[in-house]
Amino acid sequence: MLEGKFEEATLLKKIVEAIKDCVKLCNFNCTEHGLTVQAVDDSRVLLVSLLVGQSAFSEYRCDRDITLGIDLESFSKIIKCGNNEDYVTLLAEDKPDAVLTVFEDKKKDRISEYSLKLMDIDSEFLKIDDMEYDCVVTMPSQEFAKIVRDLKNLSESLNIVVTKESVKFSSEGESGSGSVVLKPYTDMDKPEDSLSVNLESPVDLTFGLKYLGDIIKATNLSGTITIKLADKTPALFEYKLDVGGYLRFYLAPKFDEDD
Repeated sequence: MLEGKFEEATLLKKIVEAIKDCVKLCNFNCTEHGLTVQAVDDSRVLLVSLLVGQSAFSEYRCDRDITLGIDLESFSKIIKCGNNEDYVTLLAEDKPDAVLTVFEDKKKDRISEYSLKLMDIDSEFLKIDDMEYDCVVTMPSQEFAKIVRDLKNLSESLNIVVTKESVKFSSEGESGSGSVVLKPYTDMDKPEDSLSVNLESPVDLTFGLKYLGDIIKATNLSGTITIKLADKTPALFEYKLDVGGYLRFYLAPKFDEDD
């Protein structure tokens, strides 16, 4: 039996909204420690890895490991039926063919239930080793989202160059070009507004803005984003969940034809 209750529906809403445009179908793997999702987009360029720890739930039990094969588009419609402040509980049997979503209104005596049929989704769980990265940039997630949105108007690619002195984001298209240069900065009063660069060696990589546009849909989950980069290695874009856990996106860089 799985029973996972969130204090507020807003967290689950934000998670589903953040990943539903990257992957349409995915397995929610539930264990006694919480739930995980790992899925690759259709083009096999972007991998999504989610961990919602047991501490994120106000009540949680999972008697044995359960896999919930979920169509995120359908699940998104159900999640939108609840108010942001509602309690939301996910319920499933040990061998489920459906998952039950229960909303409880904290102000009114109102309970609504929605059942979603589960799917048999064939996907293997990849073991992602901790990789060595040439640099780690931590910055405000809102600022990164604005840079991606602004430069997406000019080109299909975003170039990121990181040195000890700065982080430069640039894009170049037929209609013009643009760039944003940020320097490491520490805000003692609001640490989440700081920008830090931990550099082993300089990095110069290019990524598809279509995918970055999907990644920044997770901006509401965290005030900061951590970007880990290494030459010819998938980049890691990580949003840490305040309640325990993370949402990570692994994005393969674009390579020159002659590489």
